[in-house]
Amino acid sequence: MSRVCQITGKAVIGGNKVSHSNIKTKRKFYPNLQTKKFYIPEEDRYIRLKVSTEAIRTISKNGISAVLKKSREKGFLTK
Repeated sequence: MSRVCQITGKAVIGGNKVSHSNIKTKRKFYPNLQTKKFYIPEEDRYIRLKVSTEAIRTISKNGISAVLKKSREKGFLTK
């Protein structure tokens, strides 16, 4: 699976590495992704998601059910 958050859609972005002499070379900025298991009480089961740390904070704040519903509406999560 690619390096994309399943909740927020955060992905790898490109940019420049700038040396002390101001020489620019291409580099990648990777999102801080964690593979985590979440319990969904409505379905009485666990799901495993690859999420960014920002998404983990959002899930803690709003609850897994609300976040999954919003993520499905945006099209980031297929199931």
